[in-house]
Amino acid sequence: FASTGGCSLALSDRMVVMGTFSRQEIIEAFEHYQGAAFQAGPRQDWSSWSDCFTEDAVYVEHLYGRFEGRAAIHEWIQSTMTIWPNSAFTSFPIEWYVVDEQRGWVICQVWNRLEDPGDGSIHQEYNITVLHYAGNGKWSYEEDVYNPAKFGEVVGAWIALRKELAANKEAN
Repeated sequence: FASTGGCSLALSDRMVVMGTFSRQEIIEAFEHYQGAAFQAGPRQDWSSWSDCFTEDAVYVEHLYGRFEGRAAIHEWIQSTMTIWPNSAFTSFPIEWYVVDEQRGWVICQVWNRLEDPGDGSIHQEYNITVLHYAGNGKWSYEEDVYNPAKFGEVVGAWIALRKELAANKEAN
């Protein structure tokens, strides 16, 4: 990070004026973002969620890569989250979040929760998300940090349980 006169912060190739947005505005945008994800997962339509980003937003996803622009973000999320088993991640509750008003950032822990395998159990893994607010209800940057191996373990256990439950149902 490079300080320029104490009033802005350089973020890679972007400049953000510090303290530009109120805490309330940032929180309202974050609540809208969460609501869009809440609807997108079960509907398998990520358009509203993608619309939470600016036209020139950057999304850094450590397994899938870097996506530049709202259209690229939408294309990636729509194609990735509608293919099984990713399509079974239908809920994304927030465990905690922190708002940095000075930077216009939200940092949060997101649970990526798989649909009920049939016995009411919860199968989920978390990621840490960093969002940069750009104003007008839009985000200019998102980065998700997580351990892909942990996700693989959770998905594998969830698939095994679904198969076991299906076998038990057939046997009865």
